[in-house]
Amino acid sequence: MKKNILLVTIGTLLIVIGFICLAQGPAENPVSLTVAPMILIFAYLVVIPIGILWGGKSQKK
Repeated sequence: MKKNILLVTIGTLLIVIGFICLAQGPAENPVSLTVAPMILIFAYLVVIPIGILWGGKSQKK
């Protein structure tokens, strides 16, 4: 359960960082054109789904 929360938190931070990078400088800025979309895609399509779907070992007594 802690890994799930950590991964979703990391994904949320990456989304915030991605949007901050997207808001930088003029429209021709390489950070807002290349880096920010890659960060956002990675966060939305990889980190957040893994955080949601990660199944830990179930402990049966």
